[in-house]
Amino acid sequence: MSARRFLPGLVVLCLGAVLARGIELVLGANHLLVAIGLGFVLANAVGVPDRLEPGIATHKLWLGAGIVLMGASLTLDTLLEAGVVVVAVIALVTGSTIVVVELLSRNVFGLADRLGSLLAAGSGICGVSAIVAVGGAIRARESQVAYAAATVLLFDAVTIVVFPIVGDALELSGTVFGIWAGVSMFSTGPVVAVGFAHSDVAGQWATVTKLARNALIGVVVLGYAGYYARSADGSRPTVRTLWDEFPKFVLGFLALVLVATAGVLSPDQLAAIENAYNWLFVLAFVGLGTEIRLTELRKAGPLPVLVVLIALLVASTLSLATLSVLL
Repeated sequence: MSARRFLPGLVVLCLGAVLARGIELVLGANHLLVAIGLGFVLANAVGVPDRLEPGIATHKLWLGAGIVLMGASLTLDTLLEAGVVVVAVIALVTGSTIVVVELLSRNVFGLADRLGSLLAAGSGICGVSAIVAVGGAIRARESQVAYAAATVLLFDAVTIVVFPIVGDALELSGTVFGIWAGVSMFSTGPVVAVGFAHSDVAGQWATVTKLARNALIGVVVLGYAGYYARSADGSRPTVRTLWDEFPKFVLGFLALVLVATAGVLSPDQLAAIENAYNWLFVLAFVGLGTEIRLTELRKAGPLPVLVVLIALLVASTLSLATLSVLL
């Protein structure tokens, strides 16, 4: 009986994925962005009934599975080709984003310290996941976590639209666009969607860059926990907490990269895997679209939005300028 409760929502994801593919064939629109749009319309125009929610919530699982399988399309040689550049840009942009958000929050706009730190973690590392992880480590109020999450979700919705437009206007190559999206945008789902909407090369680099950036979540959680531990209500995270928050699909992705590097997969097998992760991404993005709720976005007040907007403009401009020089 427990498995049956997922079925209605899974059927909706599958129907949305097929419809998105069909719309691409008829209208030429990118199926991944169409999938997000279909989920958005379902959530905001129709509403998601309770019986659909368990199945639709599995979209995070399909995204992780798709990322793992995508590892088979890359090799260590490919990753090392621009590895130094990626690491340098990630360090530069992540560090500058966190510093800018913290300075603006505390010294310019007068936001609460913990709220500023949640905004910094969310925009600097990996969106809502980083906000939740840091929020637990520094014992932020639930209202602050919700406020920061709503702000990040607002920018996820905006950047899904804006980044492809900017990339086309500047005629960025797949590698540059992918790395740029991976270091500048906030959450993993939108990054992957925007990357593959540009090209397969951009999608691969966007995903690899974002995974490397996500891996910094442990360092950031420890740093913030150590800082706030000076106050009476601070606490240090346990190893179990860090492991629970670590994105496990990163390990699966790396395992498939090693398999691909060993050359044990035939061209037919690689083609089948590519087709599989493409469909998994479509399923995931239908579900992702349902998380963009207008009612939640309206909760984001003007000051946090302004802080994150300034940080995003600084990070995206800095990363694009750096990539233009290095690549």
